Amino acid sequence: METKRELLDVLSTDAREDVDDIARQLGVDVETIVQLIAELESEEIVHGYQAVIDWDKVDERHVAAFVELNVELDRETGYEQIADRIAKFPEVESLRLVSGDYDFAIEVNGESMQSVSRFISEQIAPIPEVTQTVTHFIMDTYKEGGIEFGDRDDDDRLSVSP
Repeated sequence: METKRELLDVLSTDAREDVDDIARQLGVDVETIVQLIAELESEEIVHGYQAVIDWDKVDERHVAAFVELNVELDRETGYEQIADRIAKFPEVESLRLVSGDYDFAIEVNGESMQSVSRFISEQIAPIPEVTQTVTHFIMDTYKEGGIEFGDRDDDDRLSVSP
C-alpha cells in the first residue's frame, strides 16, 4: 500500500509529528493513519521511536565506536546464532551483517574509550567464532538519523595558496 510507505517516510523523518498533520500530508483521514501506525507496530515493521541526541552537548560522558567483526562459521553455528548472542549486550547499539571485508558491523556505546575497549576485549573477542575485531572510535558526529547537527565550530582559517 502506497500510503503505508509514505507514512513510514514521514515517521522516519519525525516520529513525533501529530497524526492530524500526517493525515493532512498524505490526504487520508486520521483514523486511517492511527490504524496504519497500529498495523506497522503489530507487524513489527516499526519497532520503536527514538530521539536523536547530540551527545557532545550533554554533560555526561559518552563514547561510541564502530566495530568491524570477522567470524568463522562451523556446521552448528550460523550468523543468526552469533548475532543473537552479541545483540543481548546492552552496550551494543546496533548490529548488522554486512558485505565486504568483514562480517558484522557493530555500534557500541560506553562511558569511556577504556570501557568500550574492555567490553570488546572481554565480551566480544572471546566469543569462539570471532576471529578479528577492529574498533573505530567516533570522534565527532555531524549527522545522525538523517538529522544534521548544527552549531559546530566553523573553520575560520584563511586559505593559503602559493
